[in-house]
Amino acid sequence: MATAEEGGGIRVSDIGVSLFLASRSIRRGNRGTFVLTVMIIALVFVNLVFLPSIISGVVEIFNRQSIDYTYGNLVIEPKENDLYIDDVAALKRKIDRIPGVAGSSPHIQIGATFTYRGKAIPGTVVAFTPQYEKEVTALHTAVTSGDFLSDGDRDQIVLGVLLAGEEDESKDRIESLGGVKVGDSVLVTFTNGETRDMRVKGIIETMAVQADRQAYVTTGEMEDVLGISDQANQILVRTVEEGNEEEMKVALMSFGVQETIKTYEEKAQGFVTDAIQSFDIINAISTLVSLVIAVVVVFIVIFISTVGKRKQIGILKAIGIDERIIINSYVIQVAVIASLGTAVGLVFTALLTLYLTANPLIFPGGAVSPVLEAGQISRSIAGLFAVSLVSGYIPAWKTAQEPILDAVRG
Repeated sequence: MATAEEGGGIRVSDIGVSLFLASRSIRRGNRGTFVLTVMIIALVFVNLVFLPSIISGVVEIFNRQSIDYTYGNLVIEPKENDLYIDDVAALKRKIDRIPGVAGSSPHIQIGATFTYRGKAIPGTVVAFTPQYEKEVTALHTAVTSGDFLSDGDRDQIVLGVLLAGEEDESKDRIESLGGVKVGDSVLVTFTNGETRDMRVKGIIETMAVQADRQAYVTTGEMEDVLGISDQANQILVRTVEEGNEEEMKVALMSFGVQETIKTYEEKAQGFVTDAIQSFDIINAISTLVSLVIAVVVVFIVIFISTVGKRKQIGILKAIGIDERIIINSYVIQVAVIASLGTAVGLVFTALLTLYLTANPLIFPGGAVSPVLEAGQISRSIAGLFAVSLVSGYIPAWKTAQEPILDAVRG
């Protein structure tokens, strides 16, 4: 039989021999061990993909909440050193005419102290014109009791559920007013010293912490409190399409919007970035542990296989089979195990994703479903194959290097 050295390298016939030896070893090997190894690789693959998919789901829900309840797609703020945006009505008309803009809503935000039944806590009041707000955010869809604001409302306020709170304080996630209900009166003291006794018209629950801990009034109410007119310290912009915020930011500037423009990601980046960094650390640890498990399992399986077949390997070398053919036969076995493990892992992942999509995980920020990304799946497959092949190659190479007589003697 011609060896690899005579041919100057591994030839097609040599690959055929490696495939024959690998298939023979798999067929005659311990089926229980083979199936168990495949299942372990499958579970390692699930672990590699699952946590990143949950992280992606958390990021997606943070982004969704930021757009729907807090910032819209873009936020226009006053120029540097200015407290307010002037001529808001004219600026809003200009923004609404820009192609790609679905709507805009001027906001006035100010700090306040809320007092209810002798309990006072600080917070934020957000003022807007309800008919404009409905074009930009989904706050009006989150009313759990009472009603949303109307344009002409005065001395009425809508509270986020976290601000309103529960009568049983042990149920509150943050400090609250202790169970305000629709129809109750809340004393609101604004930072300029103005005080208003306001009737609670509605309670909203969005699952977005920032939105649920704020209070909401009409623009007319806030203008009376502050003594201003046609001014705002924010204008929220909703775009027709999502994902093109940077392009729309440039478009607004090109149409003459000179104020500071930020995307929702830029506004929310502090909180979201910190959360993602924490998740990334956990994910890195989980990935490392998973890959180490794969390395150990494959190494042990191939090591035991090669040690148990030392005499056969010695005989194969004695009759002229090149050691590289023998090594390749074990690498092929590892590739088969990794392929089957990955395939089973993909099935497990798909089933798990379907289940958690129908029954999402409940996080403090809302219901989270896994979001699978093609890039993450590809990286997980590549990483799993790489460590499996390396951990299978090493024991096969070490055994194949053993002198023929020592191997034959066992």
